[in-house]
Formats: sequence, structure tokens, C-alpha cells
Amino acid sequence: MEDLDPRCIEGCAEEQLRTLEAFGFTWDGPVEYQSRRTAHYQEALERLRAAGVTFECSCSRRELASEAAALGRYPGTCRTGARHPGPTATRLRIDEGLALAVEDLFQGPIQWPAGTLGDVIIRRRDGVFAYQLAVVVDDALQGVTTVVRGADLLESTGWQIALGRALGLPAPRYGHLPLLTEPGGAKLAKSRRSLALEPQRAGEQLLTVLTLLRQAPPRALAGAPAREVLAWALEHWSSAPLHGLRQIALPASTGP
Repeated sequence: MEDLDPRCIEGCAEEQLRTLEAFGFTWDGPVEYQSRRTAHYQEALERLRAAGVTFECSCSRRELASEAAALGRYPGTCRTGARHPGPTATRLRIDEGLALAVEDLFQGPIQWPAGTLGDVIIRRRDGVFAYQLAVVVDDALQGVTTVVRGADLLESTGWQIALGRALGLPAPRYGHLPLLTEPGGAKLAKSRRSLALEPQRAGEQLLTVLTLLRQAPPRALAGAPAREVLAWALEHWSSAPLHGLRQIALPASTGP
């Protein structure tokens, strides 16, 4: 459970778990919470510091906005030392000659050419460990072999592969599913159709998603419970219709 952000709402994690259960998803062993694993992240951070692959950065987002936008990455402003006094973030120093590639389960070959990633934040200015570091450590500790998530996290995958290498950790396989978007391509997040899932409609909503993901579930599944729909999906799943797709537009007439 990714609950490092101080803005996490009390009770939200438990609600998410109950929703997953209603949709037929289960997990192995106890649920782990990032907020209880900070000692592991600190240990990883110290290993990276000892290896000389980190530096402290005093830049704010506002300071970096124009230059980072022009380059498409962090411009390396504080690589030779923090520019301002006060709190700093810790960044992983990404070798500018580093080129990365991965065979994505859905997207096919993905490449990050040398000089395109930029130095990623692994500890924020407020002292909170960043998502990139936490998930790499979590995956290694839990023996995760396959990561499946949305295509909006493809850039993060490059950073996470670089972090894993720097820590000497095994790399999992990655699969990035296309995002469902508004008809014009905008994210559903914060749009009028960004509504909470409804556990009482779990089977129906799973069928909608499977249809949008081009899995062609049969009409006979209409009205079936979530576990039956999932069982069909596991038996008939095909990655072929999704190959190379980063977005699938939600039809204007489709509800949440």
C-alpha cells in the first residue's frame, strides 16, 4: 500500500482493499504498507550514497520549470553542489551515456536513449522517500517478478530499471496497459467521468473494461458475478489486440 504521502486520507487504504475484494482480486500474505518500511528505503538510500551515485538538489519545481520543459528532463543544475541553502532533495545521478531498453509485455520494445532520463528524485525535500525508490525496494523485497500497470508510468520504468541496477537488484518484467481516456485523449482523472468504482456493479464494470481492452467477452457473461468474469478473462486473455497501444479513448456514450 503506497501510503508515504502525508496527504493520504485515513481509512482510504482499507476502502481500497475492500473494493479490490468486491471485484474478485486477492493477494498473497499480509498487505504491506510503505509507511512501515522506511528503514528499508533508508538502507537503500545509504547504499546509493556510499556508491557515489546521488547528489543533493535545492531546486524548486518553479526554478526548473522552463529549462526542464525545454530539455524534457532535469537539467543537472545541482550536480556539482546544491545552489541554495536550506532543505534539499536527493537525486540519483543518471549517467548521461546510459541507454536503457526493455521488452514490454504489451508495448513491445521500449527504449530510453542516452541522455533522455535525467536525474530522478529518490528522497523529497520534506524528507519523504520518493515513489521511484520505494517501489524498486518493495518489488525486490517481495520477490515481484512481473509489474503490470498503466502506460502513463513508462517513463518511471526507465528510472526504476536504473535504480535497480544501481542497487544490484533483479529486474522484473514490465507490462504497460493502455490508458482509458476521454474521447479527445485527456485523462479520465478529474474529469466528469472520474467516478468511484461501485462494488455492487463489479461484474458489469469488469465486462465494460474487458470490452474496452478489446478482449471481446461474450454476451453470456452479462449479469455474471465478478469472479466468473475474472475467470473467463484469465482463460481467454490476449495481449495481441493491445500491442503498442498507449491510449484507448472511452466512447462518448460509455458511462463510468
